[in-house]
Amino acid sequence: RNKFLMTTNSSGRNNSRNSRNNPKDNDGIVEKVVQVRRVTKVVKGGRNLRFSAMVVAGDRKGKVGVASGKGAAVPDAVRKASTNARKNMVKVQMKGTTLPYQVNAKYGAAKIMLKPASPGTGVIAGGGIRAVMEAVGVQDVLSKNFGSNNPVNTVKATVKALVSLKDPDHHISIRKSNSEEKVNDE
Repeated sequence: RNKFLMTTNSSGRNNSRNSRNNPKDNDGIVEKVVQVRRVTKVVKGGRNLRFSAMVVAGDRKGKVGVASGKGAAVPDAVRKASTNARKNMVKVQMKGTTLPYQVNAKYGAAKIMLKPASPGTGVIAGGGIRAVMEAVGVQDVLSKNFGSNNPVNTVKATVKALVSLKDPDHHISIRKSNSEEKVNDE
């Protein structure tokens, strides 16, 4: 009857409400807005008001991207940031639902520590670190933020820490082969 009828899913809720609460898109990428700021540029004629947004995007399978965007309105800034975050996705080394080993990183004045946790622990993190961990798909991790708690620097430090993770089994095999070569040379 009405051409504007909302379709419903199996739970009986309309899809528009469900898609608003669930930030997952059709391609399986989750986007989380970490911060929205109002920024002002003072010029000769007055003040120019714009908005800056930081978005974390991830597929919950080990890939994550972070970007910020600016626009005249909040939706424009978020859209630009999410587009750039999807373009800048990087692969993260994981061990099951947690990290392979403890890692520390620093970005600006923000210092963070990420530590693997036993299954069932959950994500013990706050703010920007939690957004990155949920986007990348880590389910069990302990974290501590030292220094600045600026969300932008915290998120960038978290991504820097995750990118620095290497596969420990691969490095162990390389070390073993190097030590065997030294023994054979002697």
